[in-house]
Amino acid sequence: MVALTFGLMLPNLVRSQDSDFGNWLIYIGNKKIDQKWNIHNEVQYRNYDAIGDLEQLLLRTGLGYTFNEGKNNVLLGYGYILSKNYIGDTDDKESVNEHRIYQQFTSKQSIGSVSLNHRYRFEQRFVESDFKMRFRYFLGLNVPLYAKDAAKKSYYISAYNEIFLNTETSIFDRNRLYGGLGYHINKNIRIEAGYMNQFFETTSRDQFNIVTYVNF
Repeated sequence: MVALTFGLMLPNLVRSQDSDFGNWLIYIGNKKIDQKWNIHNEVQYRNYDAIGDLEQLLLRTGLGYTFNEGKNNVLLGYGYILSKNYIGDTDDKESVNEHRIYQQFTSKQSIGSVSLNHRYRFEQRFVESDFKMRFRYFLGLNVPLYAKDAAKKSYYISAYNEIFLNTETSIFDRNRLYGGLGYHINKNIRIEAGYMNQFFETTSRDQFNIVTYVNF
């Protein structure tokens, strides 16, 4: 699977660090080696505003193994994350480098026409000189929208929630909530547009995403 995610923002916002509405450009690839093994690769370019004000660059890869008739996958991966954090209320930024090892298990299931996707991910994070660990649980669903016209059966509703939990103090890290409307162009390509909110311990951020998925 390849996913390209484009987050849009309202025009004429004030200074980027004062804005709660950002932009993400995301590529997610899943290349099959054979019927069991796959290579995951991912690039995320996140901005404080529309584009050009880098918040975070994330590079991720991994080797996965599929079983249970394609319903389950286990994966061992590595990620590199470069964060550009604003210093206080100034326009100056500091760079933070992170190397990340992660293990994940995904499970697919269907309830009637509704498709569910569970993802459990455990991360070991080397952030500059600090070491942190974090657990993430993702629950996503796709609901097809059927109409009398058979040609319109390609529309669907997409939604997910993902919670991040630290293993030490300040257990709650963040929560991502997303909802959108999608369309299957053909059996290999689908597009969707939606809204996502990130809840942090004391703040939150909003964004609008346009997502393209391509299977290959």
